Amino acid sequence: MLFNSYYFILIFLPLAAAGYFLLAKYRPPVWSRTFLLLASLFFVSYWNIYFAVALMASAIFNYFCGTALSITAERHPAGKKPLFIFAIAANILFLGFFKYTNFFLDSINTVLSTSIGSLSIMLPLGISYYTFMQIAWLTDIYRRGGCRYDFLSYCLYVTFFPYVVSGPIAYHSEIIPQFQTATAGKFNLAHVSAGLFMFAIGLFKKTAIADTLAVISDGGHAASVLTFTEAWLTSLSYTMQLYFDFSGYTDMAIGAALIFNIWLPINFDSPYKALSIKEFWQRWHMTLSRFLLNYVYVPMGGNRKGEARTLFNIMVLFLICGLWHGSAWNYVLWGFVTGLASIVYRLWAKTGRHLPKPLAWFLYFNFFNFSTVFFRAETVQDAFKVLKGMAGLNGIIVSPNLAANPFWQSLTVIGVRFGEWRANLPQTETPVYFFCLLLIPFILLAKNSNQLLAKFSPNWKTALATSLLLIAGLLLLNESSSFLYFNF
Repeated sequence: MLFNSYYFILIFLPLAAAGYFLLAKYRPPVWSRTFLLLASLFFVSYWNIYFAVALMASAIFNYFCGTALSITAERHPAGKKPLFIFAIAANILFLGFFKYTNFFLDSINTVLSTSIGSLSIMLPLGISYYTFMQIAWLTDIYRRGGCRYDFLSYCLYVTFFPYVVSGPIAYHSEIIPQFQTATAGKFNLAHVSAGLFMFAIGLFKKTAIADTLAVISDGGHAASVLTFTEAWLTSLSYTMQLYFDFSGYTDMAIGAALIFNIWLPINFDSPYKALSIKEFWQRWHMTLSRFLLNYVYVPMGGNRKGEARTLFNIMVLFLICGLWHGSAWNYVLWGFVTGLASIVYRLWAKTGRHLPKPLAWFLYFNFFNFSTVFFRAETVQDAFKVLKGMAGLNGIIVSPNLAANPFWQSLTVIGVRFGEWRANLPQTETPVYFFCLLLIPFILLAKNSNQLLAKFSPNWKTALATSLLLIAGLLLLNESSSFLYFNF
């Protein structure tokens, strides 16, 4: 069940909220929490009940491991390390088996020219997210003890439908105490209004902006050859699509959770305003960044073991980040070039020199746009096809036969999407492709959704804005268009 579906927006979300608040009003809290747990499991099992089984199996296993670890830490501190290592290893193996088994088998076949058959493995939805959440919980218990919760609260935390599929990666200490407050199940009109406002912003980002940019990006990647102009418009369209698609999903997740009086952590803070790769990762997918920093980089030694080890840790960190996003070599390459850029930036920063802000922004934004070519490509060869075009090796302007080029054919798709049927592809209509460029000043100058939420006040103006955004989002809604981070 996608957030951008009529079923979720018009049926599931209203019914889930109504059931939760009615039970909270007339029954003890355990009823409403149990209902929300079951609703979340139904949400996941809508795709396949196997996903809900895998999710609950992970939650139950980790709950008992975490509880045992907490008790051991209190009574027999010397015995907590073996139990901790076992629990973390089990989680990594759980994630690794489902997500990377066939990747490693295919890699072995390529390197050794063998023919080992792939396994029929269905990747559980959201496994990358809820595994990291639970690793963080186990690590917190190991580091400082405590962090013990009742079984229902813990399972609700792991399965809560607004973030279980694609984040944000929320910590137990951020969510469980909110569910346990006395006002958790009380209908709050201000929260519902603000939640719907955020949800509407995210829906509009997804349907009106990201899905439109996807047409251009997909058309470019489907073309066998790209000229300089086509390649740059393809890469920039995907760079913008990636931002509005994932930040749109996060806005919808924050909004949906807020309807239930749960505040989720901020995940985006205008990342395309960043002047360096360090600042970018403080603004982009912030919950993943903080997890990798606190639970991967720091345990590896961080910057405490000399400069050479620090640079090594940075590279390993981004290789892990790349593999987390997907089991393919293009993600490994993306992690490598991102790690390399982080190392270069660190060495540059140690010189004490500073670039002018406009130049710093231009250089980093273009680097990120370059790196997303690897992120979007289905194969390494596909990535280099786009990069070859960006280098101008296939000509500069446009392909001679527009009607035969998938990139320019996508113009018709965009025209149909906005109600303009086109039977041909006149070159005079091509300015629509520069939509991605027009978004750059918008994201640099406009307030982001977090800033709008911070100043939100329920009134007729915000009600009108919410209604217009929801209507536009519903009119442009494409139920076959999943969110990009569903694949990770």
